[in-house]
Amino acid sequence: MKSLDDIIRAVQAHGSTMRVAIAPCAERFVLRAALMAAEKGLAQPVFIGHRERACAAAETLCPNFADFEFIDCPDDNEAVAKAVDLYRQGKVQLIMKGLVSTATLLKAVLAKDAGLVAPGGILSLVTAFDAPQHPQHPETSGEPRLMLLTDAGVNIRPNLQRKMDILKNALEVARALGIVRPRAAILAATEKVNFPAMPATLDADLLAKMADDGVFGDALVAGPLALDLAVSPVSARLKRIDNPVAGHADILLTPDIESGNILHKALSTLLNIPLASVVVGSRVPVVVPSRGDSEQSKFASIALAVFLAQHNGALHNEALRNTSPPTPNNA
Repeated sequence: MKSLDDIIRAVQAHGSTMRVAIAPCAERFVLRAALMAAEKGLAQPVFIGHRERACAAAETLCPNFADFEFIDCPDDNEAVAKAVDLYRQGKVQLIMKGLVSTATLLKAVLAKDAGLVAPGGILSLVTAFDAPQHPQHPETSGEPRLMLLTDAGVNIRPNLQRKMDILKNALEVARALGIVRPRAAILAATEKVNFPAMPATLDADLLAKMADDGVFGDALVAGPLALDLAVSPVSARLKRIDNPVAGHADILLTPDIESGNILHKALSTLLNIPLASVVVGSRVPVVVPSRGDSEQSKFASIALAVFLAQHNGALHNEALRNTSPPTPNNA
Protein backbone atom coordinates (compact mmCIF):
# COMPACT_ATOMS: atom_id res chain seq x y z
CA MET A 1 0.00 0.00 0.00
CA LYS A 2 1.46 3.34 -1.07
CA SER A 3 -1.42 5.66 -0.15
CA LEU A 4 -4.69 5.90 1.72
CA ASP A 5 -6.43 5.64 -1.65
CA ASP A 6 -4.67 2.30 -2.18
CA ILE A 7 -6.14 1.07 1.11
CA ILE A 8 -9.63 2.18 0.10
CA ARG A 9 -9.35 0.49 -3.30
CA ALA A 10 -8.02 -2.71 -1.73
CA VAL A 11 -10.97 -2.87 0.67
CA GLN A 12 -13.44 -2.28 -2.14
CA ALA A 13 -11.76 -4.91 -4.30
CA HIS A 14 -11.92 -7.45 -1.48
CA GLY A 15 -15.64 -7.73 -2.07
CA SER A 16 -16.73 -8.74 1.44
CA THR A 17 -18.45 -5.91 3.25
CA MET A 18 -17.71 -6.03 6.97
CA ARG A 19 -20.23 -5.04 9.60
CA VAL A 20 -19.27 -2.19 11.90
CA ALA A 21 -21.06 -1.45 15.18
CA ILE A 22 -21.37 2.29 15.83
CA ALA A 23 -22.07 3.15 19.47
CA PRO A 24 -23.66 5.41 20.46
CA CYS A 25 -24.68 6.71 17.06
CA ALA A 26 -26.91 9.78 17.57
CA GLU A 27 -24.40 12.29 16.21
CA ARG A 28 -24.30 13.72 12.68
CA PHE A 29 -20.54 13.53 12.11
CA VAL A 30 -20.49 9.84 13.03
CA LEU A 31 -23.61 9.05 11.04
CA ARG A 32 -22.23 10.84 7.98
CA ALA A 33 -18.99 8.83 8.07
CA ALA A 34 -20.79 5.52 8.52
CA LEU A 35 -23.29 6.25 5.75
CA MET A 36 -20.47 7.25 3.41
CA ALA A 37 -18.68 3.97 4.16
CA ALA A 38 -21.88 2.09 3.32
CA GLU A 39 -22.38 4.06 0.10
CA LYS A 40 -18.81 3.38 -1.05
CA GLY A 41 -19.03 -0.31 -0.22
CA LEU A 42 -16.49 -0.28 2.62
CA ALA A 43 -18.62 -1.42 5.55
CA GLN A 44 -22.18 -2.17 6.58
CA PRO A 45 -23.11 -0.09 9.64
CA VAL A 46 -25.03 -1.46 12.61
CA PHE A 47 -26.29 1.55 14.54
CA ILE A 48 -26.64 1.32 18.33
CA GLY A 49 -28.06 4.10 20.44
CA HIS A 50 -31.03 6.36 21.07
CA ARG A 51 -33.25 5.66 18.06
CA GLU A 52 -35.30 8.87 18.16
CA ARG A 53 -32.24 11.14 18.40
CA ALA A 54 -30.38 9.19 15.72
CA CYS A 55 -33.29 9.35 13.30
CA ALA A 56 -33.59 13.10 13.86
CA ALA A 57 -29.87 13.58 13.23
CA ALA A 58 -29.97 11.45 10.09
CA GLU A 59 -33.13 13.02 8.67
CA THR A 60 -31.30 15.26 6.18
CA LEU A 61 -28.42 12.82 5.61
CA CYS A 62 -30.12 9.69 4.38
CA PRO A 63 -33.77 9.33 3.31
CA ASN A 64 -33.65 5.54 3.76
CA PHE A 65 -31.95 5.57 7.17
CA ALA A 66 -34.74 3.38 8.56
CA ASP A 67 -33.58 0.56 6.31
CA PHE A 68 -30.30 0.16 8.19
CA GLU A 69 -30.03 -2.22 11.14
CA PHE A 70 -30.64 -0.33 14.37
CA ILE A 71 -30.50 -1.48 18.00
CA ASP A 72 -32.37 0.90 20.28
CA CYS A 73 -30.22 1.48 23.38
CA PRO A 74 -30.68 4.91 25.02
CA ASP A 75 -27.91 4.43 27.61
CA ASP A 76 -24.46 5.23 26.17
CA ASN A 77 -22.54 2.77 28.36
CA GLU A 78 -24.96 -0.01 27.48
CA ALA A 79 -24.63 0.87 23.79
CA VAL A 80 -20.84 0.49 23.97
CA ALA A 81 -21.18 -2.81 25.87
CA LYS A 82 -23.62 -4.03 23.23
CA ALA A 83 -21.14 -3.23 20.46
CA VAL A 84 -18.45 -5.29 22.20
CA ASP A 85 -20.92 -8.11 22.76
CA LEU A 86 -21.89 -8.14 19.07
CA TYR A 87 -18.24 -8.51 18.14
CA ARG A 88 -17.76 -11.38 20.58
CA GLN A 89 -20.78 -13.11 19.02
CA GLY A 90 -19.29 -12.71 15.56
CA LYS A 91 -22.16 -10.46 14.42
CA VAL A 92 -19.89 -7.47 13.65
CA GLN A 93 -16.23 -7.29 12.71
CA LEU A 94 -15.45 -3.68 13.71
CA ILE A 95 -16.36 -1.16 16.38
CA MET A 96 -16.64 2.59 15.83
CA LYS A 97 -16.88 5.24 18.53
CA GLY A 98 -19.90 7.51 18.45
CA LEU A 99 -20.69 10.40 20.78
CA VAL A 100 -18.93 9.00 23.83
CA SER A 101 -15.48 9.50 25.31
CA THR A 102 -12.69 7.38 23.89
CA ALA A 103 -11.87 6.27 27.44
CA THR A 104 -15.40 4.86 27.90
CA LEU A 105 -15.19 2.84 24.70
CA LEU A 106 -11.69 1.52 25.33
CA LYS A 107 -12.60 0.57 28.90
CA ALA A 108 -15.22 -1.79 27.47
CA VAL A 109 -12.72 -3.23 24.98
CA LEU A 110 -10.12 -3.70 27.74
CA ALA A 111 -12.52 -5.38 30.18
CA LYS A 112 -11.17 -8.80 31.16
CA ASP A 113 -14.49 -10.52 30.59
CA ALA A 114 -14.53 -9.16 27.02
CA GLY A 115 -11.43 -11.19 26.18
CA LEU A 116 -10.44 -8.85 23.35
CA VAL A 117 -6.91 -8.03 24.54
CA ALA A 118 -4.25 -10.65 25.16
CA PRO A 119 -2.72 -10.68 28.68
CA GLY A 120 0.02 -8.09 28.80
CA GLY A 121 -1.11 -6.49 25.57
CA ILE A 122 -1.91 -2.80 25.26
CA LEU A 123 -4.05 -0.60 23.07
CA SER A 124 -2.51 2.22 21.07
CA LEU A 125 -3.54 4.62 18.33
CA VAL A 126 -1.86 4.23 14.96
CA THR A 127 -2.38 6.93 12.35
CA ALA A 128 -1.60 6.37 8.68
CA PHE A 129 -1.10 9.19 6.19
CA ASP A 130 0.41 9.85 2.79
CA ALA A 131 4.01 11.03 3.14
CA PRO A 132 4.00 14.76 2.34
CA GLN A 133 5.53 15.74 -0.99
CA HIS A 134 7.38 19.05 -1.28
CA PRO A 135 7.26 20.44 -4.86
CA GLN A 136 9.64 23.27 -3.92
CA HIS A 137 12.11 20.85 -2.39
CA PRO A 138 12.01 17.71 -4.55
CA GLU A 139 15.22 16.45 -2.98
CA THR A 140 13.27 15.79 0.24
CA SER A 141 10.50 13.90 -1.55
CA GLY A 142 10.58 10.35 -2.78
CA GLU A 143 8.16 7.83 -4.22
CA PRO A 144 4.60 8.01 -2.86
CA ARG A 145 4.39 6.02 0.36
CA LEU A 146 2.49 5.69 3.59
CA MET A 147 3.79 6.82 6.96
CA LEU A 148 2.56 5.93 10.43
CA LEU A 149 2.34 8.06 13.57
CA THR A 150 1.89 6.67 17.07
CA ASP A 151 0.56 7.33 19.72
CA ALA A 152 -1.53 10.50 19.47
CA GLY A 153 -4.58 9.46 21.43
CA VAL A 154 -4.39 6.60 23.94
CA ASN A 155 -1.22 6.32 26.04
CA ILE A 156 -0.61 9.53 27.97
CA ARG A 157 2.94 9.21 29.31
CA PRO A 158 4.27 5.79 28.31
CA ASN A 159 7.30 4.32 30.06
CA LEU A 160 9.94 2.28 28.26
CA GLN A 161 7.96 -0.99 28.45
CA ARG A 162 4.84 0.72 27.15
CA LYS A 163 6.79 2.30 24.30
CA MET A 164 8.05 -1.16 23.34
CA ASP A 165 4.45 -2.35 23.06
CA ILE A 166 3.36 0.76 21.17
CA LEU A 167 6.18 0.18 18.69
CA LYS A 168 5.25 -3.49 18.29
CA ASN A 169 1.65 -2.51 17.52
CA ALA A 170 2.80 0.01 14.90
CA LEU A 171 5.17 -2.51 13.33
CA GLU A 172 2.29 -4.98 12.96
CA VAL A 173 0.23 -2.35 11.14
CA ALA A 174 3.19 -1.44 8.90
CA ARG A 175 3.71 -5.07 7.93
CA ALA A 176 0.00 -5.52 7.25
CA LEU A 177 0.27 -2.57 4.85
CA GLY A 178 3.08 -4.31 2.99
CA ILE A 179 6.08 -2.54 4.52
CA VAL A 180 8.30 -5.61 4.77
CA ARG A 181 11.13 -4.06 6.79
CA PRO A 182 9.67 -1.03 8.57
CA ARG A 183 11.91 1.88 9.52
CA ALA A 184 10.89 3.40 12.85
CA ALA A 185 12.12 6.71 14.23
CA ILE A 186 11.85 7.21 17.99
CA LEU A 187 11.30 10.94 18.20
CA ALA A 188 12.80 13.37 20.69
CA ALA A 189 13.94 17.00 20.68
CA THR A 190 17.52 16.06 19.84
CA GLU A 191 19.54 13.21 18.40
CA LYS A 192 21.77 13.04 21.47
CA VAL A 193 21.01 11.25 24.73
CA ASN A 194 20.42 13.90 27.39
CA PHE A 195 19.45 12.20 30.62
CA PRO A 196 17.94 13.04 33.07
CA ALA A 197 16.97 16.37 31.48
CA MET A 198 15.27 14.63 28.53
CA PRO A 199 14.19 11.11 29.57
CA ALA A 200 12.69 10.46 26.12
CA THR A 201 16.18 10.51 24.61
CA LEU A 202 17.32 7.64 26.82
CA ASP A 203 14.17 5.60 26.05
CA ALA A 204 14.78 6.15 22.34
CA ASP A 205 18.39 5.03 22.61
CA LEU A 206 17.37 1.89 24.50
CA LEU A 207 14.66 1.01 21.97
CA ALA A 208 17.18 1.33 19.15
CA LYS A 209 19.58 -0.97 21.00
CA MET A 210 16.77 -3.50 21.56
CA ALA A 211 16.06 -3.46 17.84
CA ASP A 212 19.73 -4.21 17.16
CA ASP A 213 19.31 -7.26 19.42
CA GLY A 214 16.35 -8.47 17.37
CA VAL A 215 13.59 -7.64 19.85
CA PHE A 216 11.35 -6.18 17.12
CA GLY A 217 12.10 -8.67 14.38
CA ASP A 218 13.00 -7.52 10.90
CA ALA A 219 12.79 -3.79 11.48
CA LEU A 220 15.14 -0.82 11.55
CA VAL A 221 14.76 1.38 14.62
CA ALA A 222 16.72 4.58 15.26
CA GLY A 223 16.60 7.06 18.09
CA PRO A 224 16.66 9.53 19.47
CA LEU A 225 15.88 11.48 16.32
CA ALA A 226 14.45 14.97 15.97
CA LEU A 227 11.53 15.15 13.54
CA ASP A 228 13.54 16.75 10.74
CA LEU A 229 16.17 14.02 10.96
CA ALA A 230 13.48 11.34 10.79
CA VAL A 231 11.76 12.63 7.66
CA SER A 232 14.24 14.81 5.73
CA PRO A 233 17.22 13.24 3.91
CA VAL A 234 18.66 16.76 3.52
CA SER A 235 18.60 17.43 7.27
CA ALA A 236 20.13 14.01 7.95
CA ARG A 237 22.90 14.69 5.45
CA LEU A 238 23.61 18.19 6.78
CA LYS A 239 23.85 16.89 10.35
CA ARG A 240 25.88 13.89 9.20
CA ILE A 241 23.51 11.32 10.61
CA ASP A 242 24.47 8.09 8.89
CA ASN A 243 21.55 5.79 9.60
CA PRO A 244 19.17 4.00 7.20
CA VAL A 245 16.15 5.33 9.14
CA ALA A 246 17.23 8.98 9.10
CA GLY A 247 15.28 10.85 6.44
CA HIS A 248 13.29 7.75 5.48
CA ALA A 249 11.20 6.82 8.52
CA ASP A 250 8.03 4.81 7.96
CA ILE A 251 6.95 5.06 11.61
CA LEU A 252 7.15 8.10 13.88
CA LEU A 253 6.89 7.17 17.57
CA THR A 254 6.39 10.23 19.75
CA PRO A 255 7.51 10.52 23.40
CA ASP A 256 4.02 11.11 24.83
CA ILE A 257 0.42 11.85 23.95
CA GLU A 258 0.96 15.62 24.01
CA SER A 259 3.67 15.66 21.36
CA GLY A 260 1.80 13.00 19.38
CA ASN A 261 -1.44 14.94 19.46
CA ILE A 262 0.27 18.18 18.46
CA LEU A 263 1.96 16.49 15.49
CA HIS A 264 -1.30 14.78 14.53
CA LYS A 265 -3.19 18.08 14.50
CA ALA A 266 -0.36 19.90 12.73
CA LEU A 267 -0.61 17.40 9.88
CA SER A 268 -4.39 17.66 9.67
CA THR A 269 -4.91 21.39 10.22
CA LEU A 270 -1.76 23.10 8.96
CA LEU A 271 -1.04 20.76 6.05
CA ASN A 272 -4.63 19.59 5.47
CA ILE A 273 -3.44 15.98 5.19
CA PRO A 274 -6.12 13.27 5.55
CA LEU A 275 -5.33 10.92 8.44
CA ALA A 276 -6.59 7.39 9.02
CA SER A 277 -6.53 6.55 12.73
CA VAL A 278 -7.35 3.20 14.34
CA VAL A 279 -6.90 1.86 17.86
CA VAL A 280 -5.01 -1.43 17.60
CA GLY A 281 -3.75 -4.02 20.05
CA SER A 282 -7.04 -5.86 20.52
CA ARG A 283 -8.71 -8.55 18.43
CA VAL A 284 -10.99 -5.90 16.95
CA PRO A 285 -9.77 -2.70 15.25
CA VAL A 286 -11.55 0.29 16.80
CA VAL A 287 -12.33 3.48 14.87
CA VAL A 288 -12.24 6.57 17.08
CA PRO A 289 -13.19 9.56 14.93
CA SER A 290 -12.90 13.11 16.26
CA ARG A 291 -15.31 15.92 15.57
CA GLY A 292 -12.37 17.86 14.16
CA ASP A 293 -11.46 15.17 11.63
CA SER A 294 -12.26 15.90 8.01
CA GLU A 295 -14.82 13.77 6.19
CA GLN A 296 -11.97 12.26 4.20
CA SER A 297 -10.11 11.35 7.40
CA LYS A 298 -13.16 9.67 8.96
CA PHE A 299 -13.77 7.73 5.76
CA ALA A 300 -10.10 6.70 5.53
CA SER A 301 -10.12 5.61 9.18
CA ILE A 302 -12.98 3.20 8.51
CA ALA A 303 -11.15 1.91 5.43
CA LEU A 304 -7.96 1.28 7.43
CA ALA A 305 -9.89 -0.55 10.15
CA VAL A 306 -11.61 -2.76 7.57
CA PHE A 307 -8.30 -3.43 5.83
CA LEU A 308 -6.66 -4.51 9.11
CA ALA A 309 -9.63 -6.69 10.01
CA GLN A 310 -9.45 -8.36 6.58
CA HIS A 311 -5.71 -8.88 7.03
CA ASN A 312 -6.18 -10.37 10.50
CA GLY A 313 -8.86 -12.66 9.15
CA ALA A 314 -6.58 -13.83 6.35
CA LEU A 315 -3.81 -14.55 8.87
CA HIS A 316 -6.25 -16.47 11.07
CA ASN A 317 -7.43 -18.60 8.16
CA GLU A 318 -3.84 -19.30 7.12
CA ALA A 319 -2.97 -20.36 10.67
CA LEU A 320 -5.95 -22.73 10.70
CA ARG A 321 -4.85 -24.28 7.42
CA ASN A 322 -1.30 -24.74 8.70
CA THR A 323 -2.46 -26.43 11.92
CA SER A 324 -5.17 -28.62 10.41
CA PRO A 325 -4.40 -32.35 10.53
CA PRO A 326 -3.62 -33.93 7.15
CA THR A 327 -6.49 -35.54 5.34
CA PRO A 328 -6.13 -39.36 5.15
CA ASN A 329 -5.48 -40.67 1.64
CA ASN A 330 -8.52 -42.90 1.80
CA ALA A 331 -10.83 -40.22 3.06
